[in-house]
Amino acid sequence: MSSRIPPKPKRSASSSNIVLATRKHYAVVGAGMAGVVCARTLQQAGHQVTVIEAQPQVGGRMASRHSAHGSFDVGAQFFTVRDPRFKLALDTTPHVTRNWSVNAIRTLDATGKVAVTTQRGMEAHLIGVPTMDSLLASWAAPLDVRLNEYALAFERDALNANQWQLRTEDVDGGVHVYAGLDGVVLAIPSPEAQELLADSETHVPADWQLSDVYIAPSWTLLLTFAHAVDPSITNMGPQWNAARTEHPRITWLSRESSKPGRGKVERWTVQASPDWARKHENDEPQRVAAKMLQAFSELTRIRATPSDIRVVQWGYAKTINPLPKDAKGQPRSHLWNAKSAIGLCGDWCLGYRVEDAFVSGLELALAVLGE
Repeated sequence: MSSRIPPKPKRSASSSNIVLATRKHYAVVGAGMAGVVCARTLQQAGHQVTVIEAQPQVGGRMASRHSAHGSFDVGAQFFTVRDPRFKLALDTTPHVTRNWSVNAIRTLDATGKVAVTTQRGMEAHLIGVPTMDSLLASWAAPLDVRLNEYALAFERDALNANQWQLRTEDVDGGVHVYAGLDGVVLAIPSPEAQELLADSETHVPADWQLSDVYIAPSWTLLLTFAHAVDPSITNMGPQWNAARTEHPRITWLSRESSKPGRGKVERWTVQASPDWARKHENDEPQRVAAKMLQAFSELTRIRATPSDIRVVQWGYAKTINPLPKDAKGQPRSHLWNAKSAIGLCGDWCLGYRVEDAFVSGLELALAVLGE
């Protein structure tokens, strides 16, 4: 199986001393971490926000897939916290996160031999519960999120040249227009943002340097071994639960069933290496699954036939080249053009970590509020 992965006005923002003089309406395209954080920060400051998401659920690369035997984290496998603002936000919803006690993450050579054991130290590896996307589902609950709608283009509003209107299309082909927008935020991968800006015939400042960003594609293999619950089977594969690898096809694999709240049926999530995924991004899913399953067997020594095999393709999975730094050599967490009221955010501005997406969405919202 495969898949081609109202508050009151004049309320002061919780993370800013700014007091609103006028309640504005913003559209945020994309309901991953960056988009949800940006949207909820603007809404908490008293603005109206409409979130447009092409997928049937929020989450972005914190997405989860469900099967009869349990869920899979098909994108981000865990996240860590280093920015105190991220910790503060997580503390407001402690019921949807848990620590994943992986103890140590192995690094395997191309044959599956353990080359390095990386201890967790004091940095917790967190996951959403009961699924990875539960965190963003909780944060997005108060927001006006339009699911299954694809952003087509935005243009100046027909009734007010100082505002924008956004056109979207739903899964049934219906077209929707959101008018009277005071600003538009694109919280999507940079290539998709570039395409939407081009379709909208919107000028892109040269110093945004979007063409310098590169986000690698990926394939994710989801394996279920339902028969492993048989009491006669005492050892199913390796004793470790997560590993990075030097195998040319595989960069990461983890035992999904080792995560809190994920169910006990033996399940593995296997992610292709960026180079291999790029070379094989146009392959048939069945061929990709077979090649990745072979590599999985080489690394884990699990020769049993999975009871269920699924493969998910990500067009934009991991940032290899983030947004170039500014003229002072400082990282740019977001892009915001105050004159046009168009902004971009995403983990790709800073890197590929979940926290990068959080910081990007938050700091873009604060830049908007500072205008």
